[in-house]
Amino acid sequence: MRRRVSPLAVLAAVAALAGGCRQPEEQVMIAADGVARASVVVAPDAPPPEAHAAAELARFLGQVTGASFPVVHEAPAGRCRLLVGPDAARRAEAGFTADGLGPESIVLRTVGDDLILAGGRPRGTLYAVTTWLADRVGCRWWSSTAATIPSRPSLALEPLDVTYAPPLEYREPFWFDAFDGDWAVRNRCNGHAARLDAKRGGKHLYEGFVHTFYRLIPPKTYFKDHPEWFSEIDGRRTHRRGQLCLANEAMRAELVGNLKARLRANPAATIASVSQNDWDGWCRCATCAAVDREEGSHAGSVIRFVNAVAADIEKDFPHVAVSTLAYRYTRGPPKLARPRPNVIVRLCSIECSFAAPLAHERNRAFREDIEGWSRICDRLYVWDYTTNFKHYVMPHPNLRVLAPNIRFLVAHGVKGLFEQGAY
Repeated sequence: MRRRVSPLAVLAAVAALAGGCRQPEEQVMIAADGVARASVVVAPDAPPPEAHAAAELARFLGQVTGASFPVVHEAPAGRCRLLVGPDAARRAEAGFTADGLGPESIVLRTVGDDLILAGGRPRGTLYAVTTWLADRVGCRWWSSTAATIPSRPSLALEPLDVTYAPPLEYREPFWFDAFDGDWAVRNRCNGHAARLDAKRGGKHLYEGFVHTFYRLIPPKTYFKDHPEWFSEIDGRRTHRRGQLCLANEAMRAELVGNLKARLRANPAATIASVSQNDWDGWCRCATCAAVDREEGSHAGSVIRFVNAVAADIEKDFPHVAVSTLAYRYTRGPPKLARPRPNVIVRLCSIECSFAAPLAHERNRAFREDIEGWSRICDRLYVWDYTTNFKHYVMPHPNLRVLAPNIRFLVAHGVKGLFEQGAY
């Protein structure tokens, strides 16, 4: 007598055999019912950001699962390993290297029962850990004091193979709470104002953040003896709500000397600001005016000047880029001048409609400037605005355009984004 086999049993057998897939009971468990089944592994000589990344991983896995996760240099045999940093990664993948990875590139990869969380130096491994915690575990850090940390006493390791390099090299939300170092690193922000020490991977640091013409050539020091170094307006030289005469070679030599002195006093700086004051007042002397006519934009004389400054400091400070503004009267790109590779142009969106996306017809003029600058500038940053300067506590009408605008900027080659809020 033949036994009848249930169709469901046949399907179950096929599913078990197909593709060699693990069954649910064969999953690699990081924690089970609040008991850790994995160890966080970091190299004994790991640099501070990688040691801190391991501590962060253990901390938040503990909060998620209720288990205690040891941070060790070698895990017990047969135990799942969460390998933090390139050196630890080689315990599972002998040929693993961070060579060729950018300073913030990340690698998330499962190898057998192990998980590699590593990246370029200095910040890549930190960002690998926080990316995995956010995208795969569900952690969210909304502010320095508010977070969503899920409760998952049992947590399984999912197959993963991701290598990613962030398209924005500079990311800064300029709100007071965002300056908190822990919040910044967990949200992968690396801007000037964040309190990011060495163990949190450091940051991009400016020497002079913005509007630095008069910081580098103070009128109180120089105007009496060198009025020709300042703007000519209506036929006379002035420093009152003026700028610098960018055609004056002697002034540039003095500015370069002052800038080098500031950089020597601030060796951690990666960017130096040489940028117009926060008003109009550009120089109308015959030489400056001729340059601007030839370039079809007041940005022409600025870019030529900043290019010369960048060339002057490059030998002594090869790691420093020179940053300037495309702002108000200099917003339009020049016809002929091209920013040097070590020049950053920060294009400011202050005239935009913030309730409409950049792709909207209402923002066509600014969109055309983005397109123009992106064709000529290798390191284009955007200074965006997320506040109302006349009423700081009034909600800004940009909630629904922030995400599409960031995608638009990245698609147009923008490398840095500064979102100005308030102190």
